[in-house]
Amino acid sequence: MSKPIEYQTIEHCGHPAFVLVPWEEWKRVQPLLEAEKARAGGIPQEVVEAHILRDEPLIKAWREHLGITQEELAIRLGVSQAAIAKFERPDARLRAVTLKKIAVAMGLDAERLRA
Repeated sequence: MSKPIEYQTIEHCGHPAFVLVPWEEWKRVQPLLEAEKARAGGIPQEVVEAHILRDEPLIKAWREHLGITQEELAIRLGVSQAAIAKFERPDARLRAVTLKKIAVAMGLDAERLRA
């Protein structure tokens, strides 16, 4: 059973202005928020530059942009970290089903991972 998270609300002029979140909770939630921003907008410049200018595979570019480690993504997918490294190789040819699972694990639409 997980213990409840202790949030602290800071008010200004009688209205909530900020919420303080424990660091460990922030590290868990922040990639999800980044993924939500990515879904709402276009492709972030950081991802475009990594993919186009540095020739990084889209999976790696998105993963790094979202602040997710290979190990964390492996845990989300139920595979090894070595499997993630293989998925991120430039010559990797992943099936559509695998791309969709990776996208879901990162909180993205599968189309974001297709070049």
